[in-house]
Amino acid sequence: MIQFYFTTLIFLLLAISNSNAQSIKLIDSSATKETKALFKNLKALSENHTLFGHQHATEYGHGWSGDENRSDVKSVCGSHPAVIGVDVSGFSGTQADAISVNVEKLRKNVVDTYNRGGVTTVSWHFSNPVSGGRYAWREGVSLPAVKYIIPGGEAHTQYKEILTTIGTWANSLEGEDGTLAPVIFRPYHEFDGGWFWWGAPHCTVDEFTTLWKFTVSYLRDSLDVHNFIYAFSPDNKFDSEDDFLERYPGNEWVDMLGMDNYGDMGRDGYNIERAARKLKIVSDIAEKNGKLAAFTETGLESIPDTTWWTESLLKAMHMYNSKLCYVLVWRNDTRSPTHYYAPYPDHKSVPNFLDFYKHPYTLFEDDLDSIYEK
Repeated sequence: MIQFYFTTLIFLLLAISNSNAQSIKLIDSSATKETKALFKNLKALSENHTLFGHQHATEYGHGWSGDENRSDVKSVCGSHPAVIGVDVSGFSGTQADAISVNVEKLRKNVVDTYNRGGVTTVSWHFSNPVSGGRYAWREGVSLPAVKYIIPGGEAHTQYKEILTTIGTWANSLEGEDGTLAPVIFRPYHEFDGGWFWWGAPHCTVDEFTTLWKFTVSYLRDSLDVHNFIYAFSPDNKFDSEDDFLERYPGNEWVDMLGMDNYGDMGRDGYNIERAARKLKIVSDIAEKNGKLAAFTETGLESIPDTTWWTESLLKAMHMYNSKLCYVLVWRNDTRSPTHYYAPYPDHKSVPNFLDFYKHPYTLFEDDLDSIYEK
C-alpha cells in the first residue's frame, strides 16, 4: 500500500511538472530552435538574474555614432549590454530608398549582436500611417489610425505592406552560423497612455486587441516569421492585475509581459516601492501564465543621482523578488548634452554603475553563455 501511494505521488509530481513545462512555451509552434532556446533560457535566468539592456547601444552614443563594436556601456565596464534595443521605425512607411538603407543598417546591427551572443529587443515608433506625421499624437492633426489599419479598415492593405517590409527584414537576419537571429518584438508599447496614436484614448479595447492579433498572425502565419518573441508592455498606469490586463489580447498572442516606467524611477519623483509593486504584478501574471516578464523601459535622464543604479533600479527589481528576464534603459543621444540614460566614461555615476555591473544579479553580454542553445 505504501509503495502504491509513493508511486501515485511520483506520478502526480511528474504530471504537474510536465503540465508546467508544457504551459511555458512560445505562441509560435513553428518558432526556430534558437528562438525556443532563447525563450527557455531567459525564463531560467530570470529566476536569479536580470539581463541589462540599453536602447541603441551599439548604433550610437554620447558624442559618437556608427563606430564599429562600440557602446558607451562597453567603454565604461568592458562589456556591451546583454540586451541591445533597436527600432524599426526607419522602415515603416518611409520612402523606398530610405527603407533600403535603414533595413541593411539595422540588419547588420542585429546580426552582429547575435554573433557575439547578445540579445536584441525591437521597439516600433511607428509613424502614423493614416494622417502622416510621426508616432506622437498631435491633437487636431493626428487621426486615430488603429481603426483604419485593422481588417475592414480603409488603410488595411497599406498596413499589410508595411508588415511585409518588417517580415522580410526579420527573415534576413541570418547569423554567421546560418541560422536566423531571434529578436524580442515589442510593438505598440505604452498603449495605456495618450502620447502615441495607438494609445488608449485613441482606440477601443476591441480595436487594439484586433490590431495586436492581426499583427502577430500576419507576421507569423502569412509572412512565415518564426524568430520573434512577442512582448506586450504598457506604461505604468496600472495598479492591479485587472488594470494591466485590460487590453491584453490573450495568452495565445503574447510571449512576454513588460512595463515601461520612468515616472516612479526619478523623472516625476522617486517612488521605488510603487515601481517594485507594479513589477511584481507583471512578474506574477507572467508566472501564472507561462510568460516571460521584463522591465521593458526605464531610466533617469542625465543620471544626476550618482547612486541610482543600486539604490533605485536594483532595489525596484529586488524588493518583491520579481522574476524579470531583462531591464532596459533608454538611449544616449549623439548630440544632446543631457539626453542620455547610461553612463559614458568619466560620468559621475560610473562608480555606482560598476557596482551594478559587478552585482551577481545583473548580467551583461560577456556573462551570457550559449543563450541560443538548449
